[in-house]
Amino acid sequence: MVAAMAMRTGIFGQFLLATAVLTRLPVAPRGANTVEGGAAAEGSVAVASWAFPAVGAGVGMIAALVMFLASAFGLGQAPAALLALVAAGLVTGALHEDGLADTADGFGGGRTAEEKLAIMRDSRQGTYGIIALILSIGLRAVALAAIPGPIEGGLALIAAHAASRAFLAPAMWWLTPAREDGLGATAGTPGRITALIALAIGGFIALGMLGPVRGAVALVVSGMAVAATATLARRQIGGYTGDVLGAFQQIGEIVMLLVAAAR
Repeated sequence: MVAAMAMRTGIFGQFLLATAVLTRLPVAPRGANTVEGGAAAEGSVAVASWAFPAVGAGVGMIAALVMFLASAFGLGQAPAALLALVAAGLVTGALHEDGLADTADGFGGGRTAEEKLAIMRDSRQGTYGIIALILSIGLRAVALAAIPGPIEGGLALIAAHAASRAFLAPAMWWLTPAREDGLGATAGTPGRITALIALAIGGFIALGMLGPVRGAVALVVSGMAVAATATLARRQIGGYTGDVLGAFQQIGEIVMLLVAAAR
């Protein structure tokens, strides 16, 4: 379940909230205040969004460890890469993959913004969503398999998971919620400083994992891809939803891994 807390001023409390929102890890401290229904207090997610890339780095570390262990036991790069993706999906509950699929179904299947939002809220997967999932998993697996060695692949995973989540706070700051309810509406709007901190953390991790040149290129290209998707979301539905944020993360991760694999 998604653990939830009311607004907390401590850095550690905000990190725990970010972890609870982005993963399925049982990190909510005992006695944490919650609002009715167990949802996070309105606006608290935006305050904690600076920690999204740090949480992403943790997810990437888990995936990298699985990839390394699979290679150590004699598996080839391709199956090790797939197992790393499975591990990351288990940690996050495939939250972002679900968001990408719902976004693809809504944007591809609806004519008006209202129809698109209604389709995105439907739990059933359509053709566009299935194709988006196949492309997401396939491109990431192929990119990881093309990176020479499990250590280099693991570093790329950490960079991709951190940077792709670093883009979420700026996207929430730039766009407006497309619905009056749901995660997009209750998360709140991060301040400019919060968005910049998230970018700084994600950028620092990516540069450290991929090196200054490749890391900078990956950050710029993936940032442009997320920005283009954000522009599309504004035209399609007038802003963002929780599903759209998941799509942003997936696109950022895919592009980061593709750049890391380029030779």
